[in-house]
Amino acid sequence: MKEPSFSIGVEEEYLLVDKATRHLASSPPPDVFAACEKALVGRLSPEFLQCQIEVGTPVCMTLEEVRAELGYFRKTIAREAGAYNLAPIASSTHPFAEWTDQPHTDKERYNEIARNMQLVVKRMVICGMHVHVGIEDEELRVELCNQLAYFLPHLLALSTSSPFWRGRKTGLKSYRLSVFNELPRTGLPPRFESYHEYRHTIDILTHAGVIEDATKIWWDLRPSDRFPTLEMRITDVCPRLDDALAIAAIFRCLCRMLYRLRRANQSWRPYSRFLLAENRWQAQRHGTDARLIDFGRNEVAPLVDLVEEIIELIRPDAEFFDCVADVEHAREIALRGTSADKQLALAGEVADDGHIPKEALDKIVDHLVAETQAGL
Repeated sequence: MKEPSFSIGVEEEYLLVDKATRHLASSPPPDVFAACEKALVGRLSPEFLQCQIEVGTPVCMTLEEVRAELGYFRKTIAREAGAYNLAPIASSTHPFAEWTDQPHTDKERYNEIARNMQLVVKRMVICGMHVHVGIEDEELRVELCNQLAYFLPHLLALSTSSPFWRGRKTGLKSYRLSVFNELPRTGLPPRFESYHEYRHTIDILTHAGVIEDATKIWWDLRPSDRFPTLEMRITDVCPRLDDALAIAAIFRCLCRMLYRLRRANQSWRPYSRFLLAENRWQAQRHGTDARLIDFGRNEVAPLVDLVEEIIELIRPDAEFFDCVADVEHAREIALRGTSADKQLALAGEVADDGHIPKEALDKIVDHLVAETQAGL
């Protein structure tokens, strides 16, 4: 089996906010998107809602390339949107937006999604980060997808940035995932014994006319239908660029670590999706405060300890990709917390499901605007 390229690409989704009112820019002027599109030719696209913008890097071979691309995207969108007193925030939810006030983008693909999904998709005022890693062999792609599911809760816990919904404290560090779970064909990917079984499953849905193609499969991790990649989709988008890069680096290194096992005729032990879903929930609920189940020991462990184990597990791969510092940055995230923790601290003492004072909500938005552009 030929060694994969392990190329990497990252997609991020941003929300546009009005810098004066801190509200979402529900219907931004078309000139905003046109200006951003002109500056980022081929690397920017509209999202389902008009208040969203999606960017995607080209195929990269180093993490420094990814850093340069994402930094340029954020800086460029901030500059172009700033001319209209708007700003992007790399946060998976807006602290107080009302989803009923957000019109969707008038494109046939999105109009069809709105017709099919109805009220469920209209609530999707959420953003995420997707990481693609090049795995050219189809069988290997499915094989690694099966094993990588184990690590998805750990990556989610390091990324959480959506603790609020409609001005309320949700009690979750990633409420985005609860909103997204309402869509069909989401959640942890099923386990497939072969690429043929995966392809047969997709073909049943497409031949029946239920979906047009596998891009309508929205699992936390999936074989991409457009590229020869594995696409990790479980994570929230991170306001801090360094946090996003750490997560992308870890996912890439995990892919190579599992390939090394495969090359030695070994594999990561499989666990039921039921058990993995429990860790997924703990990560969604508690973020870096989560105590996830270590299935090898059948006991829970603090995320910071599990992150330390992952760092050591993938150290040879981090050295191979020259991203040791980026991988080790996950240790800092686990110790200090994610954007969700910072947002909650800015909200002050609020009961679960409690309303947050307007001045605190404004402060949170200002903080997200600043962190999205920090160091660029």
